[in-house]
Amino acid sequence: MADRAFTSIDDFAALLRDLPGPDEAARAAAAARNDTLTKPPGALGRLEDLAIWYAGWRGQARPRLQAPQVLVFAGNHGVAARGVSAFPAEVTAQMVLNFEAGGAAINQLAEANGARLGVHALELDRPTADFTQGPAMDEAGFVAALATGWEAVDPGADLLVCGEMGIANTTSAAAIALALFGGEAADWVGRGTGVDDAGLALKRQVVEAGLEANPGARGGGIEALRCLGGRELAAMAGAILRARHLRIPVLLDGFICTAAASCLEVARPGALDHAVAGHVSAEAAHGALLEKLGKAPLLSLGLRLGEGSGGALAIGVLRSALACHSGMASFAEAGVSDG
Repeated sequence: MADRAFTSIDDFAALLRDLPGPDEAARAAAAARNDTLTKPPGALGRLEDLAIWYAGWRGQARPRLQAPQVLVFAGNHGVAARGVSAFPAEVTAQMVLNFEAGGAAINQLAEANGARLGVHALELDRPTADFTQGPAMDEAGFVAALATGWEAVDPGADLLVCGEMGIANTTSAAAIALALFGGEAADWVGRGTGVDDAGLALKRQVVEAGLEANPGARGGGIEALRCLGGRELAAMAGAILRARHLRIPVLLDGFICTAAASCLEVARPGALDHAVAGHVSAEAAHGALLEKLGKAPLLSLGLRLGEGSGGALAIGVLRSALACHSGMASFAEAGVSDG
């Protein structure tokens, strides 16, 4: 099943239950190699942990990062009609054209970090349903979006970053976070594209209405994604799960990507063991969400763009970690005394 598209939520749930783990022999060999490198123990900090983590998932004791893939998914949300964004829904399609023309930030960041970029627009002419009135997606539409993400992953990639574009998707992400982890709407709702105080209050009301209209979303990862998510969030979840089945490590992007990924983790604890947080964004709830997942970010640069931008920047950190791990000489190779 892992090599072909699924046709139902039950199929997807089965793939989520049956997850491959890392290659423990490769991980142990990488850890052993790390102990022999020409540096004091632990001197490279998290870079050492990153290299060992990556080696385990790729099944190589001395890996290199050669083929990173960045995927950007775009979707439109029915809840945008509630006025929760500072920008109109038409901006989603306009930004997709910008991605395709090479003019967006993610185009530059992917190129700068040696990643191949793919852009996937999901039925932009047909927004999801307004989740304050019921589920955002029916099963067929939800499964189609999941499958778009699943099928977009290149089996030859050795790293995946998922990004998104979708007006109102911070509202969707906040509703998902509230459904999965509880609290109050105010804990998870931020300014997103830059709404004013009145807009912030409206977003909170919309998120609360979404939970009232979809009580089955509370605590259920897959159902929260279907009822409160968008097609682009579902596609990111599908891509992240496919990466797990292919043992491709993942760098998570910002709040929206992390909310989508959280649905997998809540549905199946450990589902994100192959993923590291690329950064923490300026959207306040992102840090709280990462804490719930137990994932410390690699970068904190005040970004709040989405598009996979923070994840793409973190490629350089991971590439550097692997260059040190795989390229450094051991004490024996260098003829240096290890004490």
